[in-house]
Amino acid sequence: MKYININGKIVTAADASIPYDNRAFRYAYGLFETMLFRDGAILLKELHWQRLFSGLEQLHFDIPKLISPQYFEKEIIETVKKNKLEKLCRVRLQLYAGSGGLFDSSANAGFILECFDLEPNIAELNENGLVVGLATGLKKSPDSLSNLKTSNALIYAIAAQQAKAGKWNDAFIYNTNDHIIESTIANIFWVKNAIIYTPPLSSGCVAGIMRSHLILSLAKNNIIVIEKDLSEKKLYSADELFITNAIRRIKWVNTLENKVFYTHNYIQYINKLLFY
Repeated sequence: MKYININGKIVTAADASIPYDNRAFRYAYGLFETMLFRDGAILLKELHWQRLFSGLEQLHFDIPKLISPQYFEKEIIETVKKNKLEKLCRVRLQLYAGSGGLFDSSANAGFILECFDLEPNIAELNENGLVVGLATGLKKSPDSLSNLKTSNALIYAIAAQQAKAGKWNDAFIYNTNDHIIESTIANIFWVKNAIIYTPPLSSGCVAGIMRSHLILSLAKNNIIVIEKDLSEKKLYSADELFITNAIRRIKWVNTLENKVFYTHNYIQYINKLLFY
């Protein structure tokens, strides 16, 4: 049986419900974090809390003092234990602006906690490279909200449907300046002449947790990641290509449209450097 945590109360999935007029449903007014929970702990939790609470402030959430990283960590651990997934799982924490209209305050904000079982090898570097395509008819605006993981995920949902139709593992998304910025679930990195690049946050990509961790960790090893806008020409001329997120860590791309990346030696080196 699956259990859900709604505002600190753990209930069965069958009994879980939220008000019909909550503003995450009405206006996509909310934020979420997806975290890897392994061996009784949240991985990279400091980066998750920093992004979450910064985003809540940006979205004008009125958060009670008792709602803190320590509070959420306690609720996550209790919910994971109730679902008997302490060894390994994905945790999704969503905060929503509560009931009301566009001009109402967020004093009655709420949250939902879910846990999902994972395959044991989810965070390992993939043996078979991903097949990726380019989403069409969709462009993300690089505005003040674009770096947040908001409840407004329609562009990602439609791009994912295009990936499914094209039999791809994922789809890359453009911004309104025709630069490629991210995939439906991950940040993009590419390697050219042994130099690592990634699109800048100013391009409109989500400020990914694994993206931040990778950049910071590589810098400690004297490897600098260069943030640079990604055009189709640059993408197709890359030597190696990979994507990152907090659950899957690093996944290498083998095929993009008709382009095949024949090696991922540098990606293997990065993966071993950071996670072994």
